[in-house]
Amino acid sequence: MIDVQRLRVLRAVAEHGSFNKAAGALLLTPSAVSQHIAALERTLGHPVAVRSTRGVTLTEAGRLLVEAAETISAELDQVRRAIDRLAQDRPRLTVATFTSGGRHLLPAALSRFVRAHPEVELTVLESEPEDAVPMVRGGAADLALAYHFDGPPPVRPGGRPGLDWRPLMEDPLWLVLPRGHRLAGRPSVDPGELSGDRWVLGCLKTEAFLRRYAELAGFRPRVGASTTDYFFAQTLVAAGVGVSLVPQVALAGLPETVAVRVERPCPARHIGLVLPRRRRADPWAEALADALTAAATAATDASTASASAPAPAPATATAPQIGARP
Repeated sequence: MIDVQRLRVLRAVAEHGSFNKAAGALLLTPSAVSQHIAALERTLGHPVAVRSTRGVTLTEAGRLLVEAAETISAELDQVRRAIDRLAQDRPRLTVATFTSGGRHLLPAALSRFVRAHPEVELTVLESEPEDAVPMVRGGAADLALAYHFDGPPPVRPGGRPGLDWRPLMEDPLWLVLPRGHRLAGRPSVDPGELSGDRWVLGCLKTEAFLRRYAELAGFRPRVGASTTDYFFAQTLVAAGVGVSLVPQVALAGLPETVAVRVERPCPARHIGLVLPRRRRADPWAEALADALTAAATAATDASTASASAPAPAPATATAPQIGARP
């Protein structure tokens, strides 16, 4: 029989990369951690961790155990929450969300959810995907609205046991320019044409994309301002500080700015949901997931309808404004 506490110790060793750091995180001595790992190896008859001057490396057996430990831990957390709910007057649901998704997709979904399930006590936590995914895995959130740019999603088969990724929508990036900009009347612009402009950065991940693109195009972006909020970035564009690259769901529709398509291939964020993989799905989490799916579909349909409409006159070319101010 494999001891659950020893699996917990192995998970900590895998997370921290050393016995000493794992011991500090678990409030144990390094000797106790070593003894737990040794006992686990005796039970299995296989080594699970190899020490070296660079730290601790898991063997294949150790990696399999850590995957199993994460799944077991998530299941136990779900059972604990289910038991706790038995004593609650109202069921509870916690959703983690990134800022622009929470601002433009979550309100419509929550309105639909609350109308259908007024008995549920909702909690919303603002969190970037790299923090939201562990929150769902650890039970601090029941689901998360997240995104990724290039490459695989934050949750992928074989990557994080016990979690699922459900795609919701593509969120293309647009160039936001001051209304009087020399390229503001164009239907689309290659970012390389803005190599001499100053840039307003609204997100570290967008900055990473911009710098990769600029390197391929042979220029270095001149940064005039750096923020962590797309709306703030667009107010700076409106003030004439520079130009910006903004996801469609975060477009603010400020009268002093114009949103212009990026020439193909158009970069995009991929927005989706992170949910626990369970034998028995949480009905409230599934209901909110359905509401978010409907909100994302409506946003996508609105964008498609706008994109297929006749092009406006060059002086007023704008992007579909999701959640634009009146």
